[in-house]
Amino acid sequence: MADDQPGRRAIALASGQEGIVDVDELRECGFSTDAISRKARSGWLHRVHQGVYAVGTTNLSRDARFVAAVKACGPHAALGPLASAAYWNFFDRLEGDVDVFARHTRSRSRPGIRVRRSSLLQRRDLVERSGILVPKPTFTLAALAAIVHAGTLRRAIRRALSLQRTSLPDLLRMADRFGSSRGIRALRGVLAGDAVPTRSELEDTVLALILDAGFEQPDVNQSLTIGGRTVIPDFRWPAERLIVEADGAKWHDNPIARADDLRRQALLEAHGETVLRISWREATLERAAFVARLATAGGSRRDDSSWRIAR
Repeated sequence: MADDQPGRRAIALASGQEGIVDVDELRECGFSTDAISRKARSGWLHRVHQGVYAVGTTNLSRDARFVAAVKACGPHAALGPLASAAYWNFFDRLEGDVDVFARHTRSRSRPGIRVRRSSLLQRRDLVERSGILVPKPTFTLAALAAIVHAGTLRRAIRRALSLQRTSLPDLLRMADRFGSSRGIRALRGVLAGDAVPTRSELEDTVLALILDAGFEQPDVNQSLTIGGRTVIPDFRWPAERLIVEADGAKWHDNPIARADDLRRQALLEAHGETVLRISWREATLERAAFVARLATAGGSRRDDSSWRIAR
């Protein structure tokens, strides 16, 4: 029937936007202001923010919340650095309000939305996803540097490098473009120090522990070929022939994985490597004991280092 056309168009549009539409889009689909009000009263539309609706559900995904927040801030708005870092999977989760870059001067923070401004954000820094603008990964990280601690920034950069969403040259060029903006000194410090891609949160935690304890930077996830077999130690100091393996429960806490770990360790030890294993518990609650084990095994410290791990 002809009366169903606006609804079908709205459903089709919302399906590509995480289930979210705004008032202007509903009007383009053929709804009048009165029709929108009736659909909201009937439960077919659910108000998320002023002028922004979810079609047919109140159970919003994380990305639906992102789309709704950006649409609420106008057509030229984009995800903010925290939300875009979560969108690109540089964070495992995002808690609290969704931050949004808004160009419209009348856009203000409100429940569920934190508005940010950036004079550096340009159209070339943005991509369109699910009907909204999202900062590209490299810009996201540079903007993130102004609002998070160095450790959080380091983890985000390592995750981005591991996912191959950016590169060190791209980040350095972005740092040059940002100049002396807030946080760029911290960004350069991470890039000059230990911005090495890891493969998990545990590996990242272990690498931070190693470096904070003053040990030399190890090779990270560099492959070795032994007897025709390729193995990839988590962390290795070639000169000392010393390896640290991070045993996360996600990948190692099952009989098959444990048996494979034993075979891999035997292969490495037969090749003359010393292998230390570290669990999540040790990396978080028994840090001093692991640092002592690593030092005893021959881990070399930087000449100018002092131990900064709390005992």
